[in-house]
Amino acid sequence: MCTLAAETKSARLGIVGFQARVTGLEQRISSMENKRNTVPNRDQELLNLCSKLINLEDRSRRDNVCFFSFLEQLEGSTLPTLTDLTFVPPLEFQRAHRLGPQRQDGAARPCPIITYLLRHRQARKLILAAQAHGPYRAEGYEVRIASDYTKDTSDRRKAFLALLPQLRQMDVKYGLF
Repeated sequence: MCTLAAETKSARLGIVGFQARVTGLEQRISSMENKRNTVPNRDQELLNLCSKLINLEDRSRRDNVCFFSFLEQLEGSTLPTLTDLTFVPPLEFQRAHRLGPQRQDGAARPCPIITYLLRHRQARKLILAAQAHGPYRAEGYEVRIASDYTKDTSDRRKAFLALLPQLRQMDVKYGLF
């Protein structure tokens, strides 16, 4: 009889131990499920932070103007005659440099120039005039003037180019724009 009571007591202790372990596992599973439910919020927060970073970088580049196919020998006084614009006060550049290594052969297109203008209004005026005019001609090259955007913003803007014909048709049909 003694052995039966001892075995029963031992079995009860084993069951209590298993119950404690199961309770601990349930608590761990519950905490993991709670953490899993907060991960999408973190993913959304990460996307929001990336969006804000791109926005800030684009804002810091808003005074930048890019010149494409602008020959090195034309860098001095050609810009005012090229655009037929007058700026009062005159254009003031904080920085200007070519992007990429200098090309040695004359047949290759010149490296783009990126400039940082002192006044935002002048940068906008120059870019809007270039958009209205289209490419300029200088020494046989088409000189293009454009805004400087991040790669992400440029890719998003390129995606809208496919919609331009449809928008133009809507404009003609409904007079939207």
